[in-house]
Amino acid sequence: MREKIILALDVPTKEQAVEIIRSVKDFVAAFKIGLQLFTAAGSEFVRELTSSGLKIFLDLKFHDIPNTVAKAGVEVAKLGVWMFNVHALGGAEMMRRTVEEVTNFCESKNLEKPKILGVTVLTSADDETLKQIGIKHSTEDAVRNLAVLSAQCGLDGVVASPHEIKSIRDSVERNDFLIVTPGIRPSFATAEDQKRVMTPKEAISLGVDYIVIGRPVLQSLNPKAALEKILVEIQ
Repeated sequence: MREKIILALDVPTKEQAVEIIRSVKDFVAAFKIGLQLFTAAGSEFVRELTSSGLKIFLDLKFHDIPNTVAKAGVEVAKLGVWMFNVHALGGAEMMRRTVEEVTNFCESKNLEKPKILGVTVLTSADDETLKQIGIKHSTEDAVRNLAVLSAQCGLDGVVASPHEIKSIRDSVERNDFLIVTPGIRPSFATAEDQKRVMTPKEAISLGVDYIVIGRPVLQSLNPKAALEKILVEIQ
């Protein structure tokens, strides 16, 4: 089950991240670096981690004009990350252009292409959140539509809450399409600002490929023990 766990390194310093990695690297498949740590430690820290053989999911959620996102995607590929994401709300041209340019670059340099995921609807959002920004679809419908569009544009998968796993599987006719789910809260944790949450065991039983866990582990006095507890809970 450890092969399904991505630990979110949502900490403010490189030193804290390194300490956590040393403590728990044998209990997870990969580590996620998001906006906080990337802003604090920079791309060179990402390169250090990938050069040491760690699998890194770079979670920067690119959302800009197609040319800008595609060029950013190429720079991410140069870092050797395992996976990165773009906002599916950026549209078809943005996603297709990113896939095309990253693929071409990696082929020309004989590099392994990183997995590219489309971010659907954040797990902190719900129907009311979508209504506030002018989206009239339900959360489930919006996620399903964005997942189908992501698949059509050649992305490797999507980031979505565990509540939409079945809907995505029923709608996307690709066996290799990945679903990565944040909003994972083990039985001993609280939801906090996440609204569409589920336990690790429930998400895995629904067919998720990877679960992203952050605060329930990072806020524990013993992150290693927290992960061990999560693995027991899953099994």
